[in-house]
Amino acid sequence: MGPKRVSATGENRIKKRIPRNAPALWNLGAKDIDVLFHDGRLSASETYENGFDSPAEEWLPDGLESILAAQAIFPLVAQFEMAGNPKENEIAGAVHDRIDAAWPIIAKRVRTIPEYGAMFTKFFENVSKPEDVTIAHIANALAAFMAIEWQSVDTRYDQFLLGDDSALTAQEKRGLALFDGKANCSSCHSGALLSDQKFHALAVPPFGPGRTRGFDPMVRDVGHMGESNDVNDAYRFRTPMLRNVTLTAPYGHNGAFATLEGIIRHHLDPVSSFAAWDKAQTNLVPVPEIEHVDFAIWDNPRELQKVAQKIDIEPISLTDSEIADLLAFLHSLTGTKSVTDPVFGVPETVPSGLEVIK
Repeated sequence: MGPKRVSATGENRIKKRIPRNAPALWNLGAKDIDVLFHDGRLSASETYENGFDSPAEEWLPDGLESILAAQAIFPLVAQFEMAGNPKENEIAGAVHDRIDAAWPIIAKRVRTIPEYGAMFTKFFENVSKPEDVTIAHIANALAAFMAIEWQSVDTRYDQFLLGDDSALTAQEKRGLALFDGKANCSSCHSGALLSDQKFHALAVPPFGPGRTRGFDPMVRDVGHMGESNDVNDAYRFRTPMLRNVTLTAPYGHNGAFATLEGIIRHHLDPVSSFAAWDKAQTNLVPVPEIEHVDFAIWDNPRELQKVAQKIDIEPISLTDSEIADLLAFLHSLTGTKSVTDPVFGVPETVPSGLEVIK
């Protein structure tokens, strides 16, 4: 696991890549967030009575207290995250029938572990006995944990906003001026979240299995169009939040750029960056037997042309010195105590008895 991971062998070898780069967890508990995932497939909405527009549609369970709680239950039933393949286990088989069929099974597994059952009874007012625990209680607990553990509002930039002029260096202040001015970063990375929560096309070089609509015959990633079914949303992805951005490489919805400087330079001139992009910038774990799938889209000139031509931002010219200033400012968005001294940290043991990997 982690950045040093390698492909296993035999039955445990990597057979397929995860479709996208995992979004960062920082500040997902913010009450202003109303849309999640790169393509926006989960949003606060009145489309369904449960209050969310999601892949589960009307089958999303009741009782979810936030959009983060709604998000928390989808990895549990995602084939390439936790559920596994059909016929491989009970959860995967249930998901294959219908997405909501697996959540009661998962909830039962959790509540029948005595220590978990006791904790839910203690901390949830509407749980009088372990048998009352539903997937919504588990999701709300997961959301509360994520909101607390990955809250970052103690960056030097935050201190600067609170009036401490010495919190930023002269170079970082120049970078902030570029961020809000000439570089035009704040037109999308705006507000307290440093994200407008909207969708933009940047011509990020495509690779990997991607995510698209179920009937799509090709390997590609259509972005927000996969959720909206509006062709105008093709190749548009949600603006990420930026606190702790220096800690969350790689960059882009698919991780096309291994470095922060790489994605910054791409923003400045997407056309030239796309043309010059090399697959080595992905920094993928080498798996020779699936490499032909990793970059299969590059054998489709028509699709590449469509990605390359869909650009919502204007090119901007910055000197190397200005780019260095901008990078310096982005480093000021790294949290201090929130990063070095998390509230909970890694536990020594967990009630399930499963191994804790540190």
